Order: sequence, then C-alpha cells, then structure tokens
Amino acid sequence: MPVHREIIDPTDLDLKEQVVAINRTTKVVKGGKNLSFSALVVVGDPSKHVVGYAKGKAKEVPSAIRKAIEKAKKSLIRVHVLEHTIPHEVLGTFGSGQVLLKPARQGKGTIAGGAVRAVVEAAGIQNVLTKSIGSKNPQNVIKATFDGLLQLREKAEIAEIRGVDVANL
Repeated sequence: MPVHREIIDPTDLDLKEQVVAINRTTKVVKGGKNLSFSALVVVGDPSKHVVGYAKGKAKEVPSAIRKAIEKAKKSLIRVHVLEHTIPHEVLGTFGSGQVLLKPARQGKGTIAGGAVRAVVEAAGIQNVLTKSIGSKNPQNVIKATFDGLLQLREKAEIAEIRGVDVANL
C-alpha cells in the first residue's frame, strides 16, 4: 500500500531548526585542496507535530546550513501523536540502521540520543523511549527514525484498514 504524503505549507508554521551534523570533505585538485561542507539539519514545529530533514552542501558552513534548512522545509511530514507520546511501538529501518520507538508514560521525558533526539523533539513528542540499533551514521539514524514515524497510525486509520468499527479495536 503506497504512502500518500500530504504537502505541508511551511509559511504558517513556527519552525525550529537544529543542526545534527556537519561534515568537511576535501577534494585534491591540481591547484591544491578544495574544501567543502555538508550540513544535516532537522526542522520542525513541535506544537503542530510537523518535522522534516535535509542535507545541504556548500563551500562554507553557514551556506550549507541555509541550503539544508530550505530543503528540509520542502520535505515536512505530519506525525501521529497521542496527548504526549506516540500511539504504539514501532521499528524504523534504513540501511543497516534501526531505530526502535516506544511510547512512554507522562513525565518520563525523551529518552533518546543524538540524531533521534533532534527528530523527536522537533516533532513535539514529549515522552518516548528510543533505542538506536546498528549504524551510528547520523544520516542513516535520521532516515530510520523518519521511517518509524511514517509507520505510526491512529486508531481510526487502523479500524478503516481492517474494516471494523473503532470500538471493536
């Protein structure tokens, strides 16, 4: 079943940006070395549970960050959230990286590290337990986290797929 993503307009959102990783790359050419930078950025509106990510490349760090932010605003997704946590446990995968997301009780807080924490906080999920398995590469971890977030479903959606009433779930 293909996933249909809704197009989210970033102009009416209060987006917060967070830089997850910056990489420096060097290319050796006849005249010496060419330095280049890539920035991995997560943007999101915690109050509306909208989040996106992107990578930008440029000759300077600020330009790379700016490019990444502009690209991330075009790839926003809406996350299904209960009052304070996610509706159910989910395992997102990308490459050799896996991210396990589990719902947590009120007051537990965000138990996550690095790239997963950036995504979860930008999405506005306050109480969640996470475990990053396999790859520690920030890009793979973020993509696995987004895979998990896209798998989240609400009760009404599951009832419709199964062809039963919401009360029977």
